[in-house]
Amino acid sequence: MGIFLGTHRPRLTAIDFLKYIGPGMLVTVGFIDPGNWASNIAAGSSYGYVLLWMVTLSTVMLVVLQHNAAHLGIVTGKCLSEAATENIRPWLKNIILATAVAAAVSTAMAEILGGAIALNMLFRLPVKIGALFVLAVALFLQFTNSYKKIEKIIIGFVSLIGLSFVFEICIVHIHWSEVLVNCVKPSFPEGSMPIIMSVLGAVVMPHNLFLHSEIIQSRQWNLQDEEIIQKQLKYEFGDTLFSMIIGWAINSAMILMAAATFFEQKTAVTDLTQAQEMLRPLLGNAASVLFAVALLLAGISSSITAGMAGGSIFAGIFSEPYDIEDSHTKAGVLITMVTAYVIIFFIASPLQGLIYSQMFLSVQLPITIFTQIYLTSSKKVMGKYANSRLDKVLLWSIALVVSALNIALLVSSF
Repeated sequence: MGIFLGTHRPRLTAIDFLKYIGPGMLVTVGFIDPGNWASNIAAGSSYGYVLLWMVTLSTVMLVVLQHNAAHLGIVTGKCLSEAATENIRPWLKNIILATAVAAAVSTAMAEILGGAIALNMLFRLPVKIGALFVLAVALFLQFTNSYKKIEKIIIGFVSLIGLSFVFEICIVHIHWSEVLVNCVKPSFPEGSMPIIMSVLGAVVMPHNLFLHSEIIQSRQWNLQDEEIIQKQLKYEFGDTLFSMIIGWAINSAMILMAAATFFEQKTAVTDLTQAQEMLRPLLGNAASVLFAVALLLAGISSSITAGMAGGSIFAGIFSEPYDIEDSHTKAGVLITMVTAYVIIFFIASPLQGLIYSQMFLSVQLPITIFTQIYLTSSKKVMGKYANSRLDKVLLWSIALVVSALNIALLVSSF
């Protein structure tokens, strides 16, 4: 468990639970990233409040999958990548983890690109120069700060992003009765399937499953004490649920803002820069600037977690935990981040880059989910904490739905 190992017996109190909050927040950043912004704004501007239910459903599925990934980390003391290395045949493991690293690269490319788009909005910086700035900041924070400091920075960023959207929905008129109904009522307006699938694809992401199984070990206490493991599992679920609800609220707020501004004006928006430019005359300069600042924070913070995921996956190939002082972790972070930046130079347009990123994640996601379910269902790996029959039914149902929709998204992109 590397730098996350601890053996003390905690005070299992409400205050201690609040101290436990953190790993889930780093995962939350992954599904309030620039890709989500594009999907949610397209959903709200094109269909108003009608597709809010998809954010709710996606978040419920995400809670189950992320809890299961964290479950693996708590019980085994190993991340998903390490567990795959130890329990899957080498040739198959290498294929799985190589595609996972590629997925982390694809994700990082979209996150860096999103931050660069925000810098272009704010300062008119060319996208490639802005991308270099985002890359530099993300690498600086990963290589010079401890995990605890990064966690606090991410929590701060998520809070600021949330407050930005609270401000924006407070200055527009929201039809709250429609919101409450559409949050839970499935609806499939004509022509909406591509956006529905993109909302799902932007929420459930492969690198987050690897990341959660690793960073949950920052709260590791004592693997030999059954009572401690049970308490950890409960605390982890609370952290995951709390953090995912915050992510659900922010994603929903994006749709609310887009519905109350662009949809009311009967203007469909599919580009982040277009959205920011159109907000200025509708809501004023402050709302426009806040939109860009929040996007910048989302781009930087999600770039950090994408790099951490890449480092964790790459280190796991060598049966090692994430440790930024270790050469394999450093190599994984650099491979992920620098490769992502280089790819941006070959992207014709920012929007095209986000689409390509989503397409690759659609291909890789089923590989990660099925690998995770195989490992967490194995008594050899999990012992008595292996998935129950009910767990398996629920996980496989979610896996098949998520995979089918992501494959459909991939097909529809051509």
